This record gives sequence, structure tokens and C-alpha cells, in this order.
Amino acid sequence: MAKVTMADVAKYAGVSKSTVSQYINKRYEYMGEDTRKKIKGAIEELGYHPNYIARSLKQKKTSMIGIIVADIVHRFSTEICRSIEDYCFEHDYQAIICNADNNPTKEKTYIETLRAKQVDGLIIFPTGQNIDVYAKMIEEDYPVVFMDREIPEIDAPFILSTNVESSFQAVKLFLENGHTNIAILTQPLTISTRKERIEGYKKALQTFSIDICNDYIISSEIANVKTELSQLFEKENPPTAILAGNDLVFLETLAFLQENQLRVPEDVSLIVFDNFPFAHLSNPPMTMIAQPAFEMGRKATEILLKQINKDHYEAEKIIYPCELIVRQSSIKKL
Repeated sequence: MAKVTMADVAKYAGVSKSTVSQYINKRYEYMGEDTRKKIKGAIEELGYHPNYIARSLKQKKTSMIGIIVADIVHRFSTEICRSIEDYCFEHDYQAIICNADNNPTKEKTYIETLRAKQVDGLIIFPTGQNIDVYAKMIEEDYPVVFMDREIPEIDAPFILSTNVESSFQAVKLFLENGHTNIAILTQPLTISTRKERIEGYKKALQTFSIDICNDYIISSEIANVKTELSQLFEKENPPTAILAGNDLVFLETLAFLQENQLRVPEDVSLIVFDNFPFAHLSNPPMTMIAQPAFEMGRKATEILLKQINKDHYEAEKIIYPCELIVRQSSIKKL
């Protein structure tokens, strides 16, 4: 069976090929309602499928963007990707999601692959270890927005959150509830967000004249979190409060506490820095630092589409405040 062409649709609908083209490109202002209905009916009756590859070559635009996520397992990253995809759908774009596993080699490969496939722009949760690749995109005026992680060497749009201030507020809450032996756990300090959360932790202790104990600062691969905690709790003065630096660290911490029959908050108070689902339904309900993932994702996509469409935008750092949601897991030390 011969492939249905745009000319076939035009003939069936009794209009010109250019009018069908305008319809496919959603330029409806160039035709009346009756014409639109005729073309729509012809497309459905004939089973016509537009050649989007040819269309993109002609327009020099694919209406597709790429999202390179550092680690799709994080709830925060998943929420942002959902927000980006929603915004894209509303604006007739499609999003391709790639997971870099916090691996700079994988990240570089995805950047090169997506650009070779001519996606119109990229939203990247950067590893921070491909500075030359990032700089080349900026130099070539390629549309890109960086998400969640700051790279001081790069002059581009960044969508960030208040990591330092939020960690400060979490530690302050612990202190107000009688804790002084406060630990913080993060993954390895390879990216800005983890460094900033530890910076906020230290700043809070210094502000309230509490000595900083390096034993209470753990930066570990997820697989080693339980081992690190086991060693920490064997010390003479184990922590009575823990700030988990993200959802994956939190889950390992919670598993360790349960396995060692340590109760929250009776034995150890706990706060998680991340958009942890069902935190209000856990036992006890979990205090968390919530980041406005959906707002951040929409803003990133809005800025990217402005770049793609050559509209005015600012290569600025937009920083969103987080919210400390206080629940029973961080109540006053007994």
C-alpha cells in the first residue's frame, strides 16, 4: 500500500498543500473552521502521518529537548522531570530523559548524542566535571539550562535552591530541641549541593557556639552509609540527631536505626533534606526540607524555550527557597 502524502490529504480535503502544511504546523489563523475540519477529517480518513524528520530539517527545529538527570532515582529529580515534561507538552515540545548516574563520562556521551540528534536544547543536572563541554555549548550559543547544581565557572542560566540556609534552619531546629550531638550524612562531596548542605550545618553550629566534631560529618557512598553509622554509634558520644542529606541517604539511615532498634525520635531525632514521598504517613511523621521541584522544573523549561525561540532571557542564577516542614521525627530531645 502506497504511503499517504500531504498531497493526498490536500486533494481529499479540496485544499492546497500549503494549507495542509499550515494545519500540521498549527497555524490555524490562516484558515477558517470549516477548512480545519476538512483537513482533520482527511487526515483521519486516509491515516496520514506527518514526516516530522523532513519537517524538522526544513524548520531547523525538532521541537524536542533533552533532560540529562544526575540520578533519576531521587524523588526530587523525578518531580522536576515530570514538571519539565508537563510544560513541554503544553507548548508542543517533547522531552527525552537520560540518566547520567553522576558519571561524567556518561553525561558527556549523552550531551554529544542528544546534540547529534539535533534536540533544540538541554536541561542538565550537571556532574560539574565536564567544564569544557559546558563552556563549548555556551560559546556556541546552544540553548542550555543547568538544574540544581551550581558551576561557578559557567555563565549560564541556573535553577537552584537554598541549600545552605535550609541546612542551617534544620540544625537550628535540632539545637532548639536540646540536641548538641548532631550528625549530617551526605553522599561524596563531588557536587555543590552536598557541599552547601554541610556548609549550612557548620554555619549553624558556629552561630550557636557549638564545637564542630568532624566525626559527625559523614560523606559516603550509599552502599557504605550503614557501616559509617555503625562506627559512629560505637563512639563514646553518639549523635542524638541526624540530618540526612537526601532521600537515598535517609533510607539507609532509617534502615540502620531500625536494624539496631534505635527509635525515632526517642533515641535519635531525624530530618531528611529532600522531597520524600509519604513523609507525613511514616511512623513517626518525618520532618523534611522540601524543595519546590515543580516550580523549578517549569522555570527551567520556560527559560530554555525562550533561548530556543530567541526570546529575551537572563543568564542568571534563580534560587528557590526550600520549606522546613516540622513533624514528630525532630521533636524535643527527652
